[in-house]
Amino acid sequence: VQLQASGGGLVQAGGSLRLSCAASGRTFGGNAMGWFRQAPGKEREFVAAINWSGGSTYYADSVKGRFTISRDKAKNTVYLQMNSLKPEDTAVYYCAAKNTFVAVTTTRYDYWGQGTQVTVSS
Repeated sequence: VQLQASGGGLVQAGGSLRLSCAASGRTFGGNAMGWFRQAPGKEREFVAAINWSGGSTYYADSVKGRFTISRDKAKNTVYLQMNSLKPEDTAVYYCAAKNTFVAVTTTRYDYWGQGTQVTVSS
């Protein structure tokens, strides 16, 4: 599975962005997907995840109520809608895929995209 993340950019605090992660290769339909982020000098942290069916989603407490993860199996794409952005959301965002139906909130994913920069100005 190859993953290509896009949609990052510079936005003012309170604004919105939608990240996309396009997957190619086999078994996307059978993969749980996740979004992670890494700020300079910090470890990569979990942001959101979604089961292969799309029926269950998981969020970090810091983004709950502001971010929404979704997937379109027909397009082999997973999205992260980010609203009410804060300066502390500034980071490189990575999408990841796991060879299981159920998502996890750790970094134990099997495939990673290249990352897309999100910068939120105050």
